[in-house]
Amino acid sequence: MIIGTAGHVDHGKTTLVKALTGVDTDRLKEEKLRGISIDLGFAYLPVADDLILGFIDVPGHERFVHTMVAGASGIDFALMVVAADDGVMPQTREHLAILDLLGIDRGLIVITKADLASEQRLAQVCSAIRAAATGTFLAQAEMIPLSAVTGRGIPALLDRLSTAARESIRKSSDALFRLAIDRVFTLHGIGLVITGTVVSGSVRTGERVLISPSGLEARVRSLHAQGRPMEVGRVGDRCALNLSGEGVSKGIHRGDVAMAPELHAPTSRIDARLRLLESESGATERSRFRVRLHHGATEVGARVVWLDAERMLPGRSADVQLVLDRPIAAALPDHFVLRDGSAKRTIGGGRFIDLRPPDRRRRTRERALQRAALAIGDPVAAFEALLSIPPFAWDLTTFARDRALSKGMIEELVSALRPVLLDSGAFRIALAAERWRQFCSRLVATLGAFHADHADQQGIGRDALRLSLEPVLPATAFEAALSRPEFAEIMREGGFLRLRSHSVRLSLEDEDVWARIAPLLGGEARFRPPRVRDIAAVMVRPEADIRRLLMLVSRLGRVDQVAHDHFFLRSTVSEMVAIAVTIASRAADGAFIAAQFRDQLSNGRKVAIQILEFFDRQGITHHQGDQRRINHQRLDLFRAPG
Repeated sequence: MIIGTAGHVDHGKTTLVKALTGVDTDRLKEEKLRGISIDLGFAYLPVADDLILGFIDVPGHERFVHTMVAGASGIDFALMVVAADDGVMPQTREHLAILDLLGIDRGLIVITKADLASEQRLAQVCSAIRAAATGTFLAQAEMIPLSAVTGRGIPALLDRLSTAARESIRKSSDALFRLAIDRVFTLHGIGLVITGTVVSGSVRTGERVLISPSGLEARVRSLHAQGRPMEVGRVGDRCALNLSGEGVSKGIHRGDVAMAPELHAPTSRIDARLRLLESESGATERSRFRVRLHHGATEVGARVVWLDAERMLPGRSADVQLVLDRPIAAALPDHFVLRDGSAKRTIGGGRFIDLRPPDRRRRTRERALQRAALAIGDPVAAFEALLSIPPFAWDLTTFARDRALSKGMIEELVSALRPVLLDSGAFRIALAAERWRQFCSRLVATLGAFHADHADQQGIGRDALRLSLEPVLPATAFEAALSRPEFAEIMREGGFLRLRSHSVRLSLEDEDVWARIAPLLGGEARFRPPRVRDIAAVMVRPEADIRRLLMLVSRLGRVDQVAHDHFFLRSTVSEMVAIAVTIASRAADGAFIAAQFRDQLSNGRKVAIQILEFFDRQGITHHQGDQRRINHQRLDLFRAPG
């Protein structure tokens, strides 16, 4: 069990830890000279073969509240320390508020320097503490008067802590590994060492970890947990990791997070549930006010945007969006603390809801429903709620990563909810089974209705159909959906979709005319085919008739109108796409210019540019400056119909 001290400066926190463990946690020269704690201190006390109490001693001075938050973020049990001679002081109240905002739910109140106070004074201090703790997790906590000088209360406190440690429920290590780094230093002959509390999962010697938000990779050479050499560090353990890797000696800082590599996804925009302290009023009435965000050992500037209303009342909770000055590594549902922009007072705190929120339409009813679902602590219940609200399709990969869910936890979620999963590269889009059945029915019905209204057309463009349905699936997920057995009756023809039962037929006269036009568009002239007016002259037919027929044939997927009145055979377009891909593949950076494409086709610059601009419009190529690159996800758009 990790125990953290809290309380006003010079109320005896460090002396208390020394009395309990024999360790002086003030290790810095300046701490010795000034007689106050400046940085975090650590000590360990074995109380049984299988039980070690870990202590984090935090500074009490108001200038070091940010350090106190860093230490308090990793504790299981709080010791709220109040000196009998001073009683309740400003940092007593602030530290108490911080502990409460961080979601810590177990602790004791220790009244130090009891040898300096009468019983009457102790009773007064107890009454004042009880009043200050009203409404917090320590409202009914036990109070223990003690003295490090006489030893009064020390045995009783140790007994209470040992009992609390034995009653602690070991946290599950099933989640993926995260450790919030609060110290970074180098030891001679050992190398770089980071320390922190494992907030989820576990880590083993020899494993690879990633430092976020920087993205540095490292290997765990060795580790200590609760001050002892170990092979495994688990959630709740106070760990020191000896790391090796390129750049780690200068690239790791307090506030970074060591994590399983698959969790790395820093964010600078977060939706959160914020509770303002009772002491806050006018300074926070205005949306977009500046704050200092404390999360784990990280401190970063941020703006607070109200989502529920134009203002918040002191002591109340509401949803907000936090827009950070720089990205941080976070997970759900991590707790945070907000201090004012000058970092002089704590104004509130809460927990994160969504690490990937939109920056627009954030106050809609739809977003409110999504935040309510994401705020549910249980992953299974949260994901079930998400699948029942717009947009009805959610990426399971992102959801699992943001909650640090392990592979086993994801499998349990899928087993419990049995959603339909559409694997599309880096994403796994999930839909509830009933929603999927509705989606399938609507897709087929939409195609059927289109064919009934447009019997002379080949089908619906894939993107047009995708965007007309609910839910609107990402393009890659839509492609995955079309590959499922449920859509065996749907045919793909280039960029169009149709029902297998649908076919467009030309009249006998049109077929006869087309049979004479097709050779004019193929052969050696295929890369520079004649335009409508030229074909009309050769066929001795009105331009309008030729244009009508070519437009009809284009709906059948036999030709494509690359430019006005300039039609190419579909097989030629497919061939030109392949040529562009070949040219790009020969370039080191995958880019090519129009002149290279023109030279391969030998059709002149004007026609080559028209073809490339057609590719740009269809998404085959990305055009930037004088260069183009291939979009490989769109290469099947112009397959010739079978």
